[in-house]
Amino acid sequence: MPGTELAASRTRVVVRGARRGLIQVLAGRDAPPAWWHPPWRSRAYIALGLATLVLSVANLASLHSQPTATPAPPSTCRASPCHYLHYPPLSIGQLLLVVAIATPLLLAARYPLLGWRLGWLALLLAPLVPGEWRGGWPWGPGQLLVLLAVFCVAGVRYGRPVLWWMWALTLIPGWIWFALDLADLNGPLVATIVFTVATIAVDSISSGWRTQRALAAQTRRTELERARSAVLEERTRIARELHDVVAHHMSLIAVRAETAPYRLPDLPEPVRAEFGSLSAVAREALTEMRQLLGVLRHDEPAGLAPQPQLSDLPALVDAARQSGVAVELSMPSAPGPVPSGVALCAYRIVQEALSNASRHAPGAAVTVSVDHDAAAVLLRVANGPGGPARNGHQPGHGLTGMRERVALLGGSLSAGAAPGGGFVVSAVLPLTETT
Repeated sequence: MPGTELAASRTRVVVRGARRGLIQVLAGRDAPPAWWHPPWRSRAYIALGLATLVLSVANLASLHSQPTATPAPPSTCRASPCHYLHYPPLSIGQLLLVVAIATPLLLAARYPLLGWRLGWLALLLAPLVPGEWRGGWPWGPGQLLVLLAVFCVAGVRYGRPVLWWMWALTLIPGWIWFALDLADLNGPLVATIVFTVATIAVDSISSGWRTQRALAAQTRRTELERARSAVLEERTRIARELHDVVAHHMSLIAVRAETAPYRLPDLPEPVRAEFGSLSAVAREALTEMRQLLGVLRHDEPAGLAPQPQLSDLPALVDAARQSGVAVELSMPSAPGPVPSGVALCAYRIVQEALSNASRHAPGAAVTVSVDHDAAAVLLRVANGPGGPARNGHQPGHGLTGMRERVALLGGSLSAGAAPGGGFVVSAVLPLTETT
């Protein structure tokens, strides 16, 4: 039955997870935490070392050997018999026990599982060492606090299967020694309840943290995919526009090659044949370019207007002024010859910069400066601080498109906040091919 198979599959998953958790608890290696790097590593060791030293001193004060009774002189006693209680110094085994129960705290940050294993062994073997702790329990309060600390750190780091296996294994020494030494089970029951409540709290906290980390990781992946998609879309748009520029030049080549025999009537026959061959090749290239255009424009119709150039910038600025943006344009009245691809890139950068200024700094004055020399076209679009953004400061992909266009031409682009407020976009577009 489908329901039975699903239940069996879930059971197998749970069993495999429990088995991996048990293996991790018993013999798994401690992976370094994400923050385990200087200077946090040295700070953690210093803090835990000081805490271990303080805990060791407290354990030395809390643990003492079995006292022996020594008869007192009769002159010093009002009643008979009279004895002195003599506490001998701690033995080597007791000193080693103090070190063993404090060492796991030093390992809590980097090796919590190893620290828990050492604490568990100390929990199991501590009652075998002759001595008494204050309160009459087989373990001192410091030992239990250390074990709880490494237990919580390991549970938060490694998740639910490891946490609950540690819970089950930690209860075993307590029930064994309480059952051997005490007839009343109230102590083991209370300890089990308290420890279970602590385990549930750690499980809840670690699950919440893991969910948050998974959500943050998924958000980062989504942003990366969105940025990658924006880059691909922008490259497709650039390819479509460059296709129009190249197709325009190929059409001119075909037309000039076809009309050459009519414009130059004295051409020899081999030259006429060569012009005819050039025209045929150009038209074949145009046909292939139209096929490429069909691939690039599968989701939108082809535009019939020519691609904009530098001479179209005044019209773009006028349209921005009509929409309420105060724009000042500075450019040569008669710009020299600029390759069509470079001119198109400059137009798109100015267009996107004006759009960003109106969106992110409404009411701000914008200055557009265009100049060029024999080597490059120089662009600068700057706006001052404006009012609140209309889209709530949501990030877009306009700068991504600018950088893609400039990188295609081998130029450079800088975009960032201005010292006095506002935003500045500067670009250098070379007029010659770069290698």
